[in-house]
Amino acid sequence: MSEGKLLLVEDDPSLAELLEFRFEKEGYTVRVTPDGDEALVMAREELPDLVVLDWMLEGTSGIEVCRQLRRDKATAHVPVIMLTAREAEDDRIRGLETGADDYVTKPFSPRELVARVAAVMRRIRPALAGEEITVGDITLDPNAFRVTRAGADVQIGPTEYRLLKFFMERPGRVFSRDQLLDGVWGAESDIELRTVDVHIRRLRKTLEGEGLSDPIRTVRSAGYALEAPAR
Repeated sequence: MSEGKLLLVEDDPSLAELLEFRFEKEGYTVRVTPDGDEALVMAREELPDLVVLDWMLEGTSGIEVCRQLRRDKATAHVPVIMLTAREAEDDRIRGLETGADDYVTKPFSPRELVARVAAVMRRIRPALAGEEITVGDITLDPNAFRVTRAGADVQIGPTEYRLLKFFMERPGRVFSRDQLLDGVWGAESDIELRTVDVHIRRLRKTLEGEGLSDPIRTVRSAGYALEAPAR
C-alpha cells in the first residue's frame, strides 16, 4: 500500500532524482516536474496528498505555485513543503504566509525531508499510522474497520467505508467526482462517474439518524466535501 501520493517540483535534476528515489523507497507514489506551470496542471489532474515545492524555479516561481494552489478550491488544503536556499527570516515568513505548511532550507539531508513529509502525512492522514480518525461526531477505526456516529455503531458497506475514510482523512476539502473516482476506486477503474453519486447517496443514508445532520456537503459544479457534524 502506498504511503501517499507526492508531487515533487524541483528543477535540479540530480536532487529531483535523489529525492524521487528516497521517497519511492519509503513507499510513496511520486510524480516529478521541474516546471511550475506543469506542476499546477498535474496537481489538478491528479490530486496529490502533499507537494514538495522548490522556491527557485525558472518561469513560474515556487511561491507563485503555492499561492495558486491555495487559491484553487480543489488544491487549497493540500499540504506544501517548500525547499529553498533562502535563509532570511523575511523569506521564511513570506513562504509560510503564502500557504506553505513547512519550510526546508538547502542544503538539507534527504533523510530530514523524508521525516518532515512523514510527519505531515501522519497529521493529515492518521489512518496511515493505524490511529482512529474523528471528524465531529463520526469516528473511524481503521484497525477494526469500525465506524461510529454519536457513539453508536454504523453498519457500513466496504465501498462506503473506503469513501468515508477518504473524506475523513481530508475533512472540509471539496472533491470532484473524478478525484473521488481516482482516490477511492483507483485511476484504472472503469466505473462510471454517476456511480460515485450512487455511493454518496448510500453513504448519506448510512450516516443519517434521528436528530443527526447530513455531514456531506454538495458543492454545485464542484463536487462533495465532508463537514464536521456537531457532537
